[in-house]
Amino acid sequence: MTGSITAERARAGEGRRAGPLIVTEDLALLDDLLRLCAAAGAEPEVHHAVPEHRPSWDDAPLVLVGDDAAARCRGAVRRPGVLLVGREQAHPDVWRRAVEIGADGVLRLPDGEGWLVDRIADVAEGVGRQALTVGVIGGSGGAGASTLACSLALAAARAGRRALLVDGDPLGGGLDVLLGGERAEGRRWPDFAASKGRVAGGALEESLPAVRGLRVLSWDRGDSVVVPPDAMRSVLAAARRRGGVVVVDLPRRVDAAATEALAQLDLGLLVVPGELRAVAAAGRVASLVGMVLRDLRVVVRGPYAAGLDEQWVADALRLPLAGELPLDPGLSAAQDAGLPPGASARGPLARFCTAFWEQALVPDGVS
Repeated sequence: MTGSITAERARAGEGRRAGPLIVTEDLALLDDLLRLCAAAGAEPEVHHAVPEHRPSWDDAPLVLVGDDAAARCRGAVRRPGVLLVGREQAHPDVWRRAVEIGADGVLRLPDGEGWLVDRIADVAEGVGRQALTVGVIGGSGGAGASTLACSLALAAARAGRRALLVDGDPLGGGLDVLLGGERAEGRRWPDFAASKGRVAGGALEESLPAVRGLRVLSWDRGDSVVVPPDAMRSVLAAARRRGGVVVVDLPRRVDAAATEALAQLDLGLLVVPGELRAVAAAGRVASLVGMVLRDLRVVVRGPYAAGLDEQWVADALRLPLAGELPLDPGLSAAQDAGLPPGASARGPLARFCTAFWEQALVPDGVS
């Protein structure tokens, strides 16, 4: 076996990120490891012994040595990030072999598959600052949560940040439609409904429609698909690992999938119109959301009923005031012209969103 033969198989997933170095001649073990690399969105380099080209060994983010190849790896330069991997029952001498090659640990398949996929994805993608993740929730029907979510994502993208917009409401009509990107090529929620375990952040992002400088995960035009909690957890975790900002438009009902989304938010914005019935409805939403999300703030939208203002609404809900969402007289005309909310950087809505990010992001930024 040579590296060139197995490398062709490893390159089957074009576009994956650099992955581990695999050292083995065990075809069954190699098939398992290639499958796990594919699940992590990583492209491995494969050899049957320590590579003659030393940087392949020294610079690989992770080295997976099959227990069949341990003897051939004796004498290799010691380095961190080496694992001795085998299938089924471990040989009695496995720990001695691991010590001889300087391995950090021993892993047996299939029991350790989930852990290994996570480890491969971490080293392939890099572990940096997670995305600042903001959820937007309507306090009442027609509050304007989707409008604010779209505008927030557009403002982040306009500022040069990586921005990903997630449509968490299957009954909302589709954020891709609101952005004018319903015909953009890419995957939608139904494609991820069966996702379990680790989803590679890079592969997720590259698969989504690109609309106006940001990536959008929305719904197709078919029948509504229920997103299982496992899928919501996996997809949002993958989106967050890529850094930047993630904006999630959430439904007012708190079901199992919404609960998973709320658990991954850094903060939530509850959009409330300035009238009494909307405040009463928002109070019920806030009580449910607050059971999962600690940092929930209110964004108040005018016009106001007599005697109300943005501070009165925030005090009534016992929530911090994130700001007053200004009236944008040109919003309806812009949407009629096919422009998404907040598309114009000079509009009141866009300025509100720009100011929000300037306050929400840490001084050194999230990129």
